[in-house]
Amino acid sequence: MEFLTEKLIVIALFIFIIHSIETLAYAVRLSGARVKMIASALSLFNIMVMVSRLANMMQQPFTGSLIDTAPVHNAQEFVETQFRILIGASTIGTVFGILLLPTFIALFSRAIIYLSEERGSVPSLFKRIVSLEYMKRGLKHVSLPRFTYLKGTTLKDIPIRLFFVNMIITAIYTIGVLSALYAALLAPERSSTAIMASGLINGIATILLVIFVDPKVSVVADDVVNRRGSYQTLKNISLLMIISRLLGTLLAQLLFIPGAKYIAWFTHFIV
Repeated sequence: MEFLTEKLIVIALFIFIIHSIETLAYAVRLSGARVKMIASALSLFNIMVMVSRLANMMQQPFTGSLIDTAPVHNAQEFVETQFRILIGASTIGTVFGILLLPTFIALFSRAIIYLSEERGSVPSLFKRIVSLEYMKRGLKHVSLPRFTYLKGTTLKDIPIRLFFVNMIITAIYTIGVLSALYAALLAPERSSTAIMASGLINGIATILLVIFVDPKVSVVADDVVNRRGSYQTLKNISLLMIISRLLGTLLAQLLFIPGAKYIAWFTHFIV
């Protein structure tokens, strides 16, 4: 168990938080459609995405240091074990976000209303949220998912193609940094080139999410507000996206090593 270091635990906690936040971000659109304030909801959604991206950038140097401190005699095996634990942390973080989904739908609904009352002032919103009174009221909304939450969910509203696209993109985003760092071990003579590829991979994954996934969910949310669609349809698609996200973190375990080998191979044509 020598690979289970304090640094690894801290990084795993970071990744856990990142994936919890990104899972709970799906609750924002549901809350916005619930209170008929989708534009304000998107502002809150963007804040959550920025926080998760910032946290992801903060953990990258620490993750890279795991390679520097790996024992020389079995560096690849040692680092692979550590990185698979980090991928597992992303799965656990996603599950944690799913468990908190009903709670945060209720909390985000109130936060969106407060954001409107504060005329879009985010500092004023956060000042109200961290107040003791708000926290006490927030505890009343804490609830775990129940099977009744799935009532009315049907497969006809679920676009299968979107399901698999989101799953693959999530897998790529989950292993982008880790595969690039591991590729540096596979091709030590091109290690700097391999490491710098992580930003490109995550950037492409983010762009693919913005192009192929987010617009479709946003259109459904708009339809609910404009009474052209049902809240149940939006809930069905949101649940679909969350499940595909969870499966994407599991798929990342399978793609981790092949992704690293591909990056190592690709750097040969750059240098």
